[in-house]
Amino acid sequence: MRKDILTNEMFPKREMVRIVKDKEGNISIDPTGKKSGRGAYVGLDPEAVIKAKKKKTLEKTFSVSIPENFYDQLHDFVEHQQARKELFGDLGKKH
Repeated sequence: MRKDILTNEMFPKREMVRIVKDKEGNISIDPTGKKSGRGAYVGLDPEAVIKAKKKKTLEKTFSVSIPENFYDQLHDFVEHQQARKELFGDLGKKH
């Protein structure tokens, strides 16, 4: 279980998206969950990403400036992962 930094709710790690800040201060989406750096987790709620963009939640979490388009990329990625989960069920299962 991991805590969603946008909603403060707990979810299984497989149902979340990891965001990582590398040692150079770059923020990126980590679909593998294995990139090195400081990580934080976001649930599969596109609306929470929209609210986070307005509140600048990721800037506060990582203490860096985050480009506007990163939130758009994150929104699209979360929306895609949510749709996959709805279509295929558990994202962690191997078929």
